[in-house]
Amino acid sequence: MYLTIDIGNTSSKAMLFDKDNIKWTRSYKKISLKDVRSIFLMHEVDACILSSVVMTPKGILTFLRSKEGFILLEAKTKGPVKNRYKTPETLGSDRLASVTGAAKLFPKKNILVIDAGTCIKYDFIKSTKEYIGGSISPGLRMRFKALHNFTGRLPLIEPGKTKQLIGINTRDSILTGVQLGILNEMNGFIQQYKKQFGTVKVILSGGDASIFAKHIKNSIFAAPNLIHIGLHEILIYNVEHS
Repeated sequence: MYLTIDIGNTSSKAMLFDKDNIKWTRSYKKISLKDVRSIFLMHEVDACILSSVVMTPKGILTFLRSKEGFILLEAKTKGPVKNRYKTPETLGSDRLASVTGAAKLFPKKNILVIDAGTCIKYDFIKSTKEYIGGSISPGLRMRFKALHNFTGRLPLIEPGKTKQLIGINTRDSILTGVQLGILNEMNGFIQQYKKQFGTVKVILSGGDASIFAKHIKNSIFAAPNLIHIGLHEILIYNVEHS
C-alpha cells in the first residue's frame, strides 16, 4: 500500500491507498515521530510521500528517509502535471498536490481548485495538465482573528450561520462581513476564471469547505481528500518512473 502524509499549518493527515482506494486515514492535531512509526508497524507500506507547508520535525524526516520508496514533495519533484509557476521553489507543496488531484478526478478539463483552509487558495490547472498559478487570501479564522487582534473592542467569534445581508449586532456584522465576504470573493473569482477560460470545473476542498459549499452560486464538486489524491498520483508517477 502507498502512504500519503500531509502536514498543514493547523493539522496533519495520513492516508493509505490500495491502488485508487483509500483503505485507512487518520487526522492529527500535531503528528509526531511516534505516530509515523506506528503507521509502519500496523500497516504494510510499500512507498510513502510527505508534503509539508511547515518545518517538518527532523525525527520524522530521518525515519521516513530510511524507508525504501520515500519521496519528500519539493519543487524539483517530478509528477504528472507540468508546473508553469514562475517561482516553483516558493510554491506550497499542498497547492501542487491539489491540482494534481484535480487533474486525476477530471482529466482534460480546465479546473479551478478552491482550498478553504488556514489560507484560501485559488489554483488553476488547464485541460493540458499545466498548472499556471492562482491566488492566496486570508482564511476564515484568520480573518476573525485579524478583526479581534488589530482592533480595540471587536470580539473574537467562531464561524456560524448567517443568511442576512445586514448585521443587526456586532457579532452578526462580523459574521456577515467575513463569511459573506468570502462567498462573494469565491463567486467573483469563479466568474472571472470562466470569463477568461470558458468552461471551468470548480473543486472545493479544505477544512472550511463545508461552511461555503451550499452557498456558492456556481456548481462545484466537493473533494475533501483532494491533496491526498494528488499526493498518491505523484507517488505513483515517481514509482513508475524510478
